[in-house]
Amino acid sequence: MKRYKVTLSDEERGYLEKLVSTGRRLAQMLIRARILLKADEAHEGRWTDQEIVEALDVSLRTVERTRQALGEEGLEAALSRQKRCRPGNVKFDGQKEAELITLACSQAPDGRERWTLQLLADKMVQLKVFDSISREAVRQVLKKNELKPWLKDQWCIPPQANAEFVCAMEDVLEVYQRLQDPKRPLVCMDETSKQQIQQTREVVPATCGQAERHDYEYQRNGVSELFMVVAPLEGWRHVEVKDHRGRLEWAQCLPAVSDVYFPQAEKIVVVMDNLNTQGAASFYEAFAPEEARRLTNRFEFHHTPKHGSWLNRAETELSVLQRQCLNRRIGDQLTLMKEVASWERQRNTTATTVDGRFTTGDARIK
Repeated sequence: MKRYKVTLSDEERGYLEKLVSTGRRLAQMLIRARILLKADEAHEGRWTDQEIVEALDVSLRTVERTRQALGEEGLEAALSRQKRCRPGNVKFDGQKEAELITLACSQAPDGRERWTLQLLADKMVQLKVFDSISREAVRQVLKKNELKPWLKDQWCIPPQANAEFVCAMEDVLEVYQRLQDPKRPLVCMDETSKQQIQQTREVVPATCGQAERHDYEYQRNGVSELFMVVAPLEGWRHVEVKDHRGRLEWAQCLPAVSDVYFPQAEKIVVVMDNLNTQGAASFYEAFAPEEARRLTNRFEFHHTPKHGSWLNRAETELSVLQRQCLNRRIGDQLTLMKEVASWERQRNTTATTVDGRFTTGDARIK
């Protein structure tokens, strides 16, 4: 608010001094007049805002609003008490309510990323729907209709009626509908990244009536890649933390799945995203041909369609990991490994399964 400087002319100052000396106006107007006189930049005895607050027994916000009113609307507006447009002052009929909803769902004006309540209120006046309307009146109408024009959903939008998409989707859904078989366990794989962020200042712990406080400043300390392997029907999962996300890193996650976690399986069924790093060819880059062939024969791969990674149940488990464990500042990779391992043990102890209910029949209806 400091940009609204008070600079009074001799005529304006004389008018205000006379107004204050007579004392024949409303108390609110006299207080505003005194604020302007004491805040006058052109006067040698100018007071600071804090001095005005203490001397006149007003709030700092009152001083700021008076400055702003003078700068934007002039002396008379700064002295007079502005009338607020309350929600009860306007009445919405069906047509006016429909116009507001249509406006809220339309493209935001040039130079703006989205509609705000104030922009909607100003536009309704500009369109001559109302002579004046408050942002609170707009908010109540949108709330009644459960509209939030400032929200946007980010979503993977698949191609319409694409045969390749439908083929891969139905293949994955068919795999999910198979009965649980210890000889052919189902495993889902997905990956994500976590930026390590170190605190540069000491965290102030929570106390009675005060939440824990973190400073905005931080120091970046590299990025780790997390590979999630989850058996949704067994309620088991494992997370590998690595430096990079490539063919070698992906391939190095699979031997343990084959020989440590599911050694008795005849064939391990794997559902994973449609990425060029995830496939049997990566075994041949990471291992000798004999070992690569052995691993290839141990797994049966099924890929989700492009723009259909939401079909991967490991993505659901990664979402849980993010909410329960990763949604905070973690300073280094060693700490990240320890925290993820603790989360993994707790999650496996409860044997929490992933219950997917989207079927081929549902997909065909959609």
